[in-house]
Amino acid sequence: MAPFLTDWRGRFTGRALAVLRPADTEQVAQLVQACAAHRVPLVPQGGKTGLVLGSVPDASGSAVVLSLARLNRVRELDAVNRTITVDAGCILQAIQEAAALEDCLFPLSLAAEGSCSIGGNLSTNAGGTAVLRYGNTRELCLGLEVVTAQGEIWNGLRGLRKDNTGYDLRDLFIGAEGTLGVITGAVLRLFPQPKASITALVAIAAPRQALDLLSLAQDRCGASLTGFELMSDFCLRLVGTHFPSLAQPFVTRHPQYVLLELSSSESEQHAVGLLEQTIADAIAQDIADDAVVATSVARSLALWQLREHIPLAQAAAGKNIKHDISLPVSRIADFIDSTDARVLAAYPGCQLVCFGHVGDGNLHYNVAPPPGTAHEDFLANQDAINRIVHDSVAAHAGSISAEHGIGALKRDELKRYKPEVELNMMRAIKAALDPLGIMNPGKIL
Repeated sequence: MAPFLTDWRGRFTGRALAVLRPADTEQVAQLVQACAAHRVPLVPQGGKTGLVLGSVPDASGSAVVLSLARLNRVRELDAVNRTITVDAGCILQAIQEAAALEDCLFPLSLAAEGSCSIGGNLSTNAGGTAVLRYGNTRELCLGLEVVTAQGEIWNGLRGLRKDNTGYDLRDLFIGAEGTLGVITGAVLRLFPQPKASITALVAIAAPRQALDLLSLAQDRCGASLTGFELMSDFCLRLVGTHFPSLAQPFVTRHPQYVLLELSSSESEQHAVGLLEQTIADAIAQDIADDAVVATSVARSLALWQLREHIPLAQAAAGKNIKHDISLPVSRIADFIDSTDARVLAAYPGCQLVCFGHVGDGNLHYNVAPPPGTAHEDFLANQDAINRIVHDSVAAHAGSISAEHGIGALKRDELKRYKPEVELNMMRAIKAALDPLGIMNPGKIL
């Protein structure tokens, strides 16, 4: 049972009565019926890559873990309707590969795609690197199959883009983190494979220039702009320290970098011309200082690896205090400037690891201890640092959780920042759909 009880970051290990491993939706329904009959709480679990203790049981030992790992079939791919129907336990990368075999694209992409499951992606409304062009997981899902808290099977696997026949039940379960029911299947949207994808790393002076570059790129490139990631120089130096085999693209260091990706439905020549002209305009307007354009698929992957290895480099460096936040895009630079100043004033010498999907307003704002400070000692400041960061998020009209969810880790923080009327509506939905309170108790609410 041990692998099912410890969270992804290795900071918490819960207890459980048992781990249940059904093979299909019918078995999930039977198990939920048994849990309901005996008032046994259950914790739905996918790839267990979440970061907010949403998919592991608490320390009471009163719940069972319901693993969806064996529900891993691709049920159907409809290339004409551009949909793929899958089990909830399907690994994200396997869905991407199944779509690619039919010359289609499933655009959800994130660092854990080789381990995370689509059921977990849906339950947390995961974002990733392509939200700017394709939207969150919610926008990529047309229908769900769900086992309710009573053990009934709701088959909502309709591959429809328009279905205005009452309440949108699908959207209740997406982002609910398994607190309302168990997602067992999904119909997902597919897109045409782009003819070419071109990547560049652009050096800039400050986050404010990133916003200017984003506006310029959107004006010049429109829907062709599929990725726009901000990384500080400290992030790249951290990657260089722990992954020296990854080449650093600039000889001269710059304060900030933007990883920019264009996808073209026309040709590689069109994409390259669009990207090069955009970068030339940015340099001419003093928005950008320098740039490296990937001239091959291998070079493009190398640039993306720098971005994707930031979380791995943080883990190799030791423990830190993470914040997954979202802001209006226009307020990102102000947030970074003011929050950096407040955190450094309170904890001099601490290391700020700030990066994220600036195109959709999502930042990962992480705080590491000063060099030479014991990591466990620094983690004792977590509540105080969370308060500084989250108060600043609220002051800038943002959200304390962009794509990781609430789980158990941010449950008390949610009470501080959500209006009471909103929390009461959430409680009413929970009471209506899970009156026994057995679905992933202690998470979100």
